[in-house]
Amino acid sequence: MKVAFAGLGVMGFPMAGHLAKAGHEMAVYNRSPEKSARWVEAHGGRAGGTAAAAAAGAEIFILCVGNDDDVRQVVAEALPAMAHGGVIVDHTTTSAVVAREMADLAVRADRSFVDAPVSGGQAGAENGQLTIMCGGTEAAFAEAEPVIAAYAKATKLMGPTGAGQLAKMVNQICIAGVVQGLAEGLHFAKRAGLDPQLVYDAISKGAAQSWQMDNRWKTMSEGKFDFGFAVDWMRKDLGLVLDEAGRNGAALDMTRMVDGFYEEVQALGGRRWDTSSLVARLEKP
Repeated sequence: MKVAFAGLGVMGFPMAGHLAKAGHEMAVYNRSPEKSARWVEAHGGRAGGTAAAAAAGAEIFILCVGNDDDVRQVVAEALPAMAHGGVIVDHTTTSAVVAREMADLAVRADRSFVDAPVSGGQAGAENGQLTIMCGGTEAAFAEAEPVIAAYAKATKLMGPTGAGQLAKMVNQICIAGVVQGLAEGLHFAKRAGLDPQLVYDAISKGAAQSWQMDNRWKTMSEGKFDFGFAVDWMRKDLGLVLDEAGRNGAALDMTRMVDGFYEEVQALGGRRWDTSSLVARLEKP
């Protein structure tokens, strides 16, 4: 298909690459033109100097940008340039509110919109193993799913527009709790005089096992925090969660507490550390 992709960061760059490898006719856009040029050098296709130039005639327009306002700006620019009947797929983690706004804009312009936040991090993007939670109509999802399957191991339609973003919020709530538990467990093990590796070997095959434990226990114990999703981005996501909870009445005491702990990590200079850096606030001098 004729596909355009906007946002060539640590996630978008490899995701767009998988689309090129799948044989789609690709155009890309990034606010930093050098990233677009580097992508084209690596994968072919063409670079658009604007979102509209990249989206010209696109049947599928995919974006993976920073926040709600970025989505509003990019969609407003790209929407009129797309092929009529085309589908916008937004992989940005945003509010459900902006997803519904964009879907309304798309429908009025004879296009459709799928909110499709992802889980799996940079490694998942590079390996084509992302989990994607989608919101939108069944027709729009059916058109988009075979395309985004190029970088997904699992793609699920969660419900109408906004449902994908709400499911991603559940994902972030669960991650926050697991990482905080892991940080406290590791901190306790060290204070108790236990060998962290022996503790991991003992408990990682039982009920305490998790992806976070398998992939972050060792690096957390070594004070290494450059392995993925940054604290700044997690706080952005948890802010979306807490805003939504304010609307729907959900009681998120743990999530609110962990968001405060991440604020402490930021104050330690850890804005770009990965989310496992919660342990740093426990082990500071």
